[in-house]
Amino acid sequence: MKIQVLGTGCPKCKKTAEAAEAAVKELGIEVEIEKVTDLNEIMKFGVMLTPALAVDGEVKVVGKVPSVDDIKKMLQ
Repeated sequence: MKIQVLGTGCPKCKKTAEAAEAAVKELGIEVEIEKVTDLNEIMKFGVMLTPALAVDGEVKVVGKVPSVDDIKKMLQ
């Protein structure tokens, strides 16, 4: 499983990455977390608002910081 945090490195993008890391830790699962900061790569997902979060290449959240619980639900 792979989580991709799509964002240029803004504070909300960092919070999204931190929430993803916390969710993975709480679930005790092995997940690759990748931060995608290149705008061209982000646009390939069809995302125009950051932060965004993709799980296994599928965009799940756009334009807001998901909670740790929201991310945990996406991973189960």
